Amino acid sequence: MLHFNNSLFGGRFQSVLGIMSKGVNLRELSNRLNLSQTTVSRALNGYPEVSAETRKRVAEMADELGYAPNSQARRLATGRSMAIGHVIPRSIHEMMNPIFLEFIAGAGETYSKHGYDMIISVVEDDHEEDAYRQIATRKKADGVIVHGPAADEHRHRLLKEINLPFVVHGRIPGAESETTWVDMNNRRAFERATNLLLDLGHQRISLLNGLEHMDFARRRRKGFEDALAARGLAADNAIMRSSDMTEPFGCDNAMEMLKSDNPPTAFLVSSMISAIGVARAIGQCGLETGKDVSIITHDDALSFLPNSGEVPIFTCTRSSVRYAGQRAAELLLDIIASPQREPSSLHLDAELIIGQSTGPVPGR
Repeated sequence: MLHFNNSLFGGRFQSVLGIMSKGVNLRELSNRLNLSQTTVSRALNGYPEVSAETRKRVAEMADELGYAPNSQARRLATGRSMAIGHVIPRSIHEMMNPIFLEFIAGAGETYSKHGYDMIISVVEDDHEEDAYRQIATRKKADGVIVHGPAADEHRHRLLKEINLPFVVHGRIPGAESETTWVDMNNRRAFERATNLLLDLGHQRISLLNGLEHMDFARRRRKGFEDALAARGLAADNAIMRSSDMTEPFGCDNAMEMLKSDNPPTAFLVSSMISAIGVARAIGQCGLETGKDVSIITHDDALSFLPNSGEVPIFTCTRSSVRYAGQRAAELLLDIIASPQREPSSLHLDAELIIGQSTGPVPGR
């Protein structure tokens, strides 16, 4: 198990009891606010019986006065662990996935603001259930975020059984109304992207997708196929691939297809990293991206790999995974503060941004 303190992700903890502080103690903070110490403590603690307006006022004053944390005191006062868990099966390789790291950075910012630590457990696949049970029975974390829901997802049933609060990054097919989740509208994003390529005259379009046992990838494929069907076209399985979204995956498959007797004139790609591989293959074939072959990719707005500028390099569907992390963390902390609240969801729409990687089909 890896334990991460949120100072790694920036921000500053806010204290509840403030036994140790930079400038003021709980009594002084209460006096400045003209509130009881109990009310101030409960406000900083996120108790639902304190109004949102009062919680906001107390938090702002605590931040202004530099009221510093005392995590141990907060744990004693609330009976909570003041930590959020992320359980990652080793086979998913999430720790090496830049999209996961960007999500964690966003979530970490939210945890920090509310005085929470983060626990990341990397486990063998057959120990994932045990990890969740240990978190619940040993009170290692007050809740967890579920990553990468599959088409046949079952983890939500276990988490309900052991009464461990959770939020899903993505959606669980058939359980959307009974779980709290944050997801991008993957089907709609890839439908719009496909329509743009069709409007440019492309009909032979390759889909380089993520692993299609994952819910997000299935929804992207559905959007792609729906757009083709609406124009009376059928997807060609010979130019469709799904795998881990790496640069070699994009390059190797694009190279193979471009050297075939009937190559695609455009690629729809599920990851910026894979799209870079596709662009490399196009160049190695002596072709020009955006002129001879078009590319549209999904862009998670990764901070270390910006697709920016007045005219971005890649035409893309863009949705910030860092923002998704922030909002998923907020929803989870709301559930922890108010366990009886009804499930809610946040469905994010992706922007369609025109870049340099698309153009009319050659010869049009």
